Amino acid sequence: MRIARFSVDDEPKYGIVETDDPEGLVGTVALLDSDPLYRPVQLTGETLPLADVRLLAPVIPRSKVVCVGRNYAAHAAELGNEVPPEPMIFLKPNTSVVGPLDGIVYPEQTNDLQFEGELAIVIGRICRDLPKERAEEVIFGYTIANDVTARDLQKTDGQWARAKGYDTFCPLGPWIQTDLDVADLRVTTTLNGETKQDGRTSQFIFDIPTVLAYITSFTTLLPGDVVLTGTPAGVGPMLPGDSVSVTVEGLGTLTNRVIVRD
Repeated sequence: MRIARFSVDDEPKYGIVETDDPEGLVGTVALLDSDPLYRPVQLTGETLPLADVRLLAPVIPRSKVVCVGRNYAAHAAELGNEVPPEPMIFLKPNTSVVGPLDGIVYPEQTNDLQFEGELAIVIGRICRDLPKERAEEVIFGYTIANDVTARDLQKTDGQWARAKGYDTFCPLGPWIQTDLDVADLRVTTTLNGETKQDGRTSQFIFDIPTVLAYITSFTTLLPGDVVLTGTPAGVGPMLPGDSVSVTVEGLGTLTNRVIVRD
């Protein structure tokens, strides 16, 4: 299922999307009676055209967004870094999350705002000390993320909380795909229509079971938490007015525009 969170007249709702459009601009959405992360899927019987709704971030993490750094060897190399011996983990606050077509605000404190397109995992069950062989049991589904980064602040601060954590620095969407084989999916990012990143999930240094087992060895993941799996090579700068789109094969496309705060 493709499960979307959307608004009609500013009221958030949930629904199952039927569309052939990777960005969900054309198609229909069948309404659900509640958040499917916390209650069984139950249709209300009402269906709306996707053109009449506004897609939102498909999940607002209850507590955190957990990210894996340098999980593609080529990306580590392009920034002059070594491949880490174990997963490199950092956090983004849930206040950094925005949805499809929302603006990515260019902060005045940076001169080098960059995109990082990624596959993201949505957690469906509380988990701690998760064995790798049980990883699939805690995954609710998958979505797309852009791990927006102020690269100059990442270098000067010495830790990544500010560089990765500004409001709007974690676009998610356009929906959650609950049934997806993620072993070898193409992940691409375009800037103003030009392809900048082009990788595959089969190139992960640490696969998803390894990542989830590592994260839960030191912190509890809650339903609705999101895990970003790392970005392929090709990261680069964005400027106000630019449009950035991240596409994951079989999942869809997440598009956002860079803006300046009024």
